[in-house]
Amino acid sequence: MGIDRTRALLVLSCAGAAALLAASQFTNLFELTPTGGDALGEVKSDDQHGYAIIVLAALSLVLLVVSLAARGEAIAQGAAFAVAVCGVVCLLIFLVIDLPDANSIGALDDESFIDAKAEPAAGFWFELVGALVLTACGAALATLRPEPASLAGSAALTRPSSDDRGLREGTPNGAPQRDLRSPAPNAAETEPR
Repeated sequence: MGIDRTRALLVLSCAGAAALLAASQFTNLFELTPTGGDALGEVKSDDQHGYAIIVLAALSLVLLVVSLAARGEAIAQGAAFAVAVCGVVCLLIFLVIDLPDANSIGALDDESFIDAKAEPAAGFWFELVGALVLTACGAALATLRPEPASLAGSAALTRPSSDDRGLREGTPNGAPQRDLRSPAPNAAETEPR
């Protein structure tokens, strides 16, 4: 039972991470704020790296379904490993493209000379957390194996033990079987009077 609960938690974590990555596509990554002022602009995910994050989030959900529906253990583990790879790619996009722009200062646009700071917004954090959780939980799901004890336990339930086989024996002349666990009947009790 423990492994089923763990698998369910990992699957839900991967799905939640994919949802966070998708949400980062529709929220601001950075707010462009001049020194001592209010935000004058924002930078969205598609401004930074197009729609790569939402495509990877959708792909990870499809792979998660494949992992759950697969009949073979190798296919299920391969799909779960691919979910982790989607998380790694999202993390690389974050580290290479988004992180260097965090807290950078530059001109707001080509026409103005106002300097603004790119302050991380909700989408920045959604992308980071989603990528980390998807990578970690996808890898954990890929390495999760069924418990051998549960397989041995089910075999023990279907195969009689040596104790059960020796408890009841038939007599050679076809007389009814008697349970060896109960005491033998007293000869005085069995003789007719």
